[in-house]
Amino acid sequence: MDGDDPAWGVASLPGRVTLSSGALAMRLVLASAVIALLCVCAWRPGPGPGSPKQQPPAALALKPGFRPTIPDAAAPPPVPVALFDLAEPGIGPTRVTAGIDPRKGLREDVLSRGDVAAIEAPAFRVTLTRGKDAGAAPTLFVLMARRAASGPALDRPALAVVRTGSRGRIQTKFGPVDTLEVTFGSPVPRTCLGFVTREAGFRLDGWSCAPLGHPPDAQALACTLDALSLVDLADPETMAAFSTAAPASRSCPLTKVADVSGRIGSAAQRSRNKK
Repeated sequence: MDGDDPAWGVASLPGRVTLSSGALAMRLVLASAVIALLCVCAWRPGPGPGSPKQQPPAALALKPGFRPTIPDAAAPPPVPVALFDLAEPGIGPTRVTAGIDPRKGLREDVLSRGDVAAIEAPAFRVTLTRGKDAGAAPTLFVLMARRAASGPALDRPALAVVRTGSRGRIQTKFGPVDTLEVTFGSPVPRTCLGFVTREAGFRLDGWSCAPLGHPPDAQALACTLDALSLVDLADPETMAAFSTAAPASRSCPLTKVADVSGRIGSAAQRSRNKK
């Protein structure tokens, strides 16, 4: 088509197409209408003065830094300390603690006298373990290493077994007791005699150290174990084992052992009188 076409309002020029002013105005009107429609759809009126206030979602209502609290586990009840004593003369007083082994739930009463680090004085420690399968024990070396490492729990420095020596067995009022020479590493290494019962319904284990670096004496350890006493009215069977007489073949301070048996017998008699 050549020239101008008045019906369409379009002027055709070589290489160029233009719109008439009427067509351009129509397109502008349509674009403005679309924009106005989009603005109306996007606009939402806010709540009026009488409208109820919209509550934020529960997740957004939490304060920054909020953490749900978990109730603390109830602390285990305190373990009553039994009358665990050593009727044998010594330089320092005995110290007794009681607790529950968290690994196996067994009760442990610990009696100690002296300090392994104080080489000029004797040292003694024994743990009475009671509960189901309390008599079963690991090897004596493993047991001594475990007890030595638990020193901080008893307000004592932790120890390490650096060497072991000869083994043996002694007879006590608790039956046969296995022994093992152990050397604890410290500023001044000290050799002591570790021990553990094997045939009792409970377990006694620990060590005994002679003063001034002297070698430990097995018979002295037997006398010390025979001098142990226990008064625990909640456990009459174990208390009866502690009141057993020491073997007659060994000479120990009989007055001390007799005093122990007398105290336990009196306590048991008082318990029977209360029933």
